[in-house]
Amino acid sequence: MGIDIKHKHVKVGRRTAPKSEDPYLLLLVKLYRFLARRTDSNFNKVILRRLFMSKTNRPPVSISRLAYLTRNQGLSPKAKAALDPTAPSKTVVVVGTITDDNRLLEVPKLSVAALRFTATARERIVAAGGEALTLDQLALRAPTGSNTLLLRGPKNAREAVKHFGMGPHKNKKPYVRSKGRKFEKARGRRKSRGFKV
Repeated sequence: MGIDIKHKHVKVGRRTAPKSEDPYLLLLVKLYRFLARRTDSNFNKVILRRLFMSKTNRPPVSISRLAYLTRNQGLSPKAKAALDPTAPSKTVVVVGTITDDNRLLEVPKLSVAALRFTATARERIVAAGGEALTLDQLALRAPTGSNTLLLRGPKNAREAVKHFGMGPHKNKKPYVRSKGRKFEKARGRRKSRGFKV
């Protein structure tokens, strides 16, 4: 006969509520908690979990990335021709910020739902005939996440991540006190910095 394992101090390995006290975020959490409980859709559970995340785990997505990812990537010309042009386009959902990209000259018509938009990103999406929705508007339109495309930005694109995991042969970026000629640049040029040629 086995023994009962004491689970008294076992911690949940993820957030179960947002750390932020933003009242608008807390209202969204309340809404998506309800939807996650009352619908069978996995979509609402994912949205709820992402609402709990820290800001570094909710990286921004640019409109150029949205344009690239919604352009029927990877389809053959025959498959693209077979797509029904009258079918409603999918709503792109991002639990994070949508940012502008001035390298993108022409913004396609997009339907985007996100936590927040930068002012210029919102302007350009609306000017192109698209729509910029909030997540509560999305809940009214697609309570089970039907006809949506859930995207997120790159978590490891931050400058800080380049320094993580330092060690020999790891090719990581060192934390440098100063970038002058006597400091990191001086290796191989003076005795006190490794060696001198």
